[in-house]
Amino acid sequence: MSERILLALVALLVALLVGLGFFWNPELPQRLLPKAGMAAGGDFTLQSASGPVALKDFRGKLVLVYFGYTYCPDVCPTSLAATAAGLKLLDAAEAAQVAMIFVSVDPERDTPARLKEYAEFFHPAIVGVTGTPEVLAEIAKRYGVFYARQKVDTAGGGYVVDHTSDTYVIGREGQLLSKIAHAAPPDEVAAEIRRRLK
Repeated sequence: MSERILLALVALLVALLVGLGFFWNPELPQRLLPKAGMAAGGDFTLQSASGPVALKDFRGKLVLVYFGYTYCPDVCPTSLAATAAGLKLLDAAEAAQVAMIFVSVDPERDTPARLKEYAEFFHPAIVGVTGTPEVLAEIAKRYGVFYARQKVDTAGGGYVVDHTSDTYVIGREGQLLSKIAHAAPPDEVAAEIRRRLK
């Protein structure tokens, strides 16, 4: 008999808790949470195989900026291939309004000549640039880009560079507008470009 009473009390307690869950809706004071803001971005000048390249050189165009490096085993090739495929979906008039800059965060290995060859492999409109470690660190900070060198176990003492893999969309006046996620499908890349061209 006592087990029946105990089971009945447990069932009653569960029913009360379930009922409270459905019907009790206390009014809590609304707290404003800080909004995650877009990084500041801003102009920069870096070195390409053809000489200095400044973001302001592209005023009037939409500019895609990607931070990576040519020895990247998978992330950079995936992002650059998807972005290049998205660029190829644009018609001639749209494509004429878009530029892309590939910023190497590995200046020790990525010479301007190597960057030119690497970037143009993906798309002829991509300009490869780099700079001194100090200049790159300052630009990366303004864009909210993370990168860090990591040693790998190889005979030559090699390394990889972990890095942010988003593509930054810069407006016609040089303002940072948005980011395209790593390896976004080409149709999404083209859609974001078209949205920002309007």
